[in-house]
Amino acid sequence: MSLSIKMDIDAVEDVTCLDPELLQLPDVSPFALKASPQLVEDLFSQWLSLPGTGHLVKSLIDDAKSGTIINASTNFSTLNAVGSHSLPSMFPSSNAPPLSPRSSSGSPRTSRQKSSPSALGSPLKLVSEPMQEIIPQFYFQNGCPPTKELKEQCLSQINHLFNNPLNGLQIDEFKAVTKEVCKLPSFLSSALFRKIDVDWTGIVTRDAFIKYWVDGNMLTMDIATQIFEILKRPGCKYLTQVDFKPVLRELLATHPGLEFLRNTPEFQDRYAETVIYRIFYHINRSGNGRLTLRELKRGSLVAAMQHADEEEDINKVLRYFSYEHFYVIYCKFWELDTDHDFFIDRENLIRYGNHALTYRIVDRIFSQAPRKFSSEVEGKMGYEDFVYFMLSEEDKSSQPSLEYWFKCIDLDGNGVLTPNEMQFFYEEQLHRMECMAQEPVLFEDILCQIIDMIAPEKEYCITLQDLKRCKLSGNVFNILFNLNKFVAFESRDPFLIRQEREEPTLTEWDRFAHREYIRLSMEEDVEDASNGSAEVWDESLEAPF
Repeated sequence: MSLSIKMDIDAVEDVTCLDPELLQLPDVSPFALKASPQLVEDLFSQWLSLPGTGHLVKSLIDDAKSGTIINASTNFSTLNAVGSHSLPSMFPSSNAPPLSPRSSSGSPRTSRQKSSPSALGSPLKLVSEPMQEIIPQFYFQNGCPPTKELKEQCLSQINHLFNNPLNGLQIDEFKAVTKEVCKLPSFLSSALFRKIDVDWTGIVTRDAFIKYWVDGNMLTMDIATQIFEILKRPGCKYLTQVDFKPVLRELLATHPGLEFLRNTPEFQDRYAETVIYRIFYHINRSGNGRLTLRELKRGSLVAAMQHADEEEDINKVLRYFSYEHFYVIYCKFWELDTDHDFFIDRENLIRYGNHALTYRIVDRIFSQAPRKFSSEVEGKMGYEDFVYFMLSEEDKSSQPSLEYWFKCIDLDGNGVLTPNEMQFFYEEQLHRMECMAQEPVLFEDILCQIIDMIAPEKEYCITLQDLKRCKLSGNVFNILFNLNKFVAFESRDPFLIRQEREEPTLTEWDRFAHREYIRLSMEEDVEDASNGSAEVWDESLEAPF
C-alpha cells in the first residue's frame, strides 16, 4: 500500500515557494540532513528522475527566457500529477506519515490572503503569520529624556530654590540645589557649579541650570553616570586623579569630621592625595590612571561618597575617606623616610614591619615588577607608590593585592607561579628561620601545603584565577616572603580568629589600621607626656595633624 500525497494549491506564487516541511519526511530532521548531505542528493536525484520533472523544469526555463508570465497553476498541476504516482514509492507503507490537516479552501498560503484567521483550517497559518511589534526606542545618544511628570516635579523644585531667576545663585548658595534637586553628595556642589558656570561669572542662573540638568538629560542618568559627567573634563572619556581634587578640597572645607585640619593645609593636601590614591588602587583595575565609567559603576566609591556626606564622624567611613587610615599610612611612610625627602629606597623599605620582608621581594618591588613607580627618581619610591605597597601588604585578601604580589612572584611573567619561582623566594625565608633558631620547614612540605590550600586547576601551576577563587590566598605570599605573618599564621592566634568572627564585615586592612592607629596614638601620648604636656591624659584629645 503506497502513500498518496495530495496538494491542492490555488495561489500562483505558491509554486515557487514550496515548503519542504509539507512533505513531512519521517524521522528526518534538518540536523540529519546537514549531517548527511548524501541523503539530500539522493532525494534530489529521485525527484529529477520523475517522468514529469524534466518537462516542468524545461518549460519554466523557456518561459523565463522569453519573459512571459509563468503559468504556475498549469505547471504545478503537472508536478502534482507526477508526485501523486511516483513520490510515495520513497516511503514504506508502514511508516507513512499522516498528512497535515487542510482547509477546504486550499493552501494555507492562499488562505493568508483570502481568509481571516478564524476561517483557516491549518495551524500553519498561526506560525507563518508575521507578528508586527513596535519596539520602543531604547538608546539615546545624549541620555534618555525625562518623562513629563518627572520634568514638572524637577522644575517645581528648581523654581522654589531659585527665588530670583535673573540673578541666580552663587557658589556658596548652590549646595541646596546639589542636595535637594540633584540628590548628590553636598561636597560635589563646587564641581557641579563650575561645570555649569563655564564662563566663571560666579553665578548660575535658573535657565543655565535647567539647560544643563534637565535639557541635558542629566536628570534621568544614574548617580554614578551623573558624578562621572560632572567630574570629567570636556572631550575625555575617563577620570584622572586631578579630577577628584576639587571634590576633596570641598570635603575638607565643609565636613565636620575634618574641621580640625583646616589650620594645617599641608596635611590637608596629604589627606586628599591619600584618599585619591586609595580610590584608584581599588577601582582603577587597569592601573593606567584613567578611571572609566564602567570601573566607577563597578566600584564602591559612589556609596562611600554618600556615606561620607551623611556621617559626621569621618573615621566611620572606612572606604577611602577615613582619617585614621590616612594617619596610619602617612606615619608609616614618615617613619621609614629617615631623611624626609619624601622618597623611600630599598634600605628604608626593608625596615617595614620590623624587617618582616625578605630582600628578594623588596628587590622585585624596586624592579617595578608589580607596578611602575610614579616617582621619577631612580631607585626610590614616592608616597603614591608606598600607598599601593602598604595597602597590598596589609590586606592580601583583596584582588588588587593578589594581582600586585602575583606579579612579584611571577619571575618570567608567563601568568603562572611554578614551584621553582616559589622556591626562589622561600629559600630566604628558610635561611631566616634557621638564623632565628626556629624549626625550619622544608620547601617540599610547604609546596604540598600551598597546593592543598589553593587547589589549582592544574597541579603545581598556580594562576591568578586560582588565587582569586581561594579565601586563603594571602597566606601563600606571607609564607614566601613575610616571616612575621607566616609565624602568626602557623600559630593561629585565637584572639585574631575571634576578632574576625565577631566583625566579619571588616577587611584585613580595616583591622590593621585600627590596631596601628591605637598604637601610634599611645606613642604620641607618651611623647607628649615626656615633654611635659598637660593635656596628654585628656581622653578627648584629637589625633595629631
